[in-house]
Amino acid sequence: MSEPEQPERTLPEPWLRGTLADVPAVARAALHALELAREDLRKWCGGLADEEVNLRPAGIAPVAFHIRHIARSADRLLTYAEGRALTTEQIAVMKTELAPAATTIELLAELDAACDDHARRIRALSGADLDGRRTVGGQQLPTTLGGLLVHVAEHTQRHTGQAVTTSQIVMAQRSTRRSEAI
Repeated sequence: MSEPEQPERTLPEPWLRGTLADVPAVARAALHALELAREDLRKWCGGLADEEVNLRPAGIAPVAFHIRHIARSADRLLTYAEGRALTTEQIAVMKTELAPAATTIELLAELDAACDDHARRIRALSGADLDGRRTVGGQQLPTTLGGLLVHVAEHTQRHTGQAVTTSQIVMAQRSTRRSEAI
């Protein structure tokens, strides 16, 4: 079985473009991580059919989950970064991240809207004290604003990698699924 063709990157990754120089380093890194995630998810997952974004090869989480989780978990993390508790709506929406029957267009639209909102919120936090104390979850686990912004970046990239890998597996299995349908 041949490897799926890799789309070509025409620009360097966002952090190497010299952008966002007006934003302090930690916030800039979080913004670049969101930008890279959006680009990579569109590039690697945007061509999947609706059925494919919901496939669970070998029982792993589908691409749809990872895209939803990126959008929604960053919202929750930024809520903590802003010093607020989660709303009942955020908690309810969290429980639907594995829901089946997502469409690729809906997922990417949710991701785009979320990334735009997250970028606005990160910019609003960018001048705050990174050592400012924050708490996470019902147990009020201790962290800092800087810790939350770094976690937004690394958590987003973790799930982007998982979505891209799952997408590549799904694309590699296309020919198998097509030949079985014949």
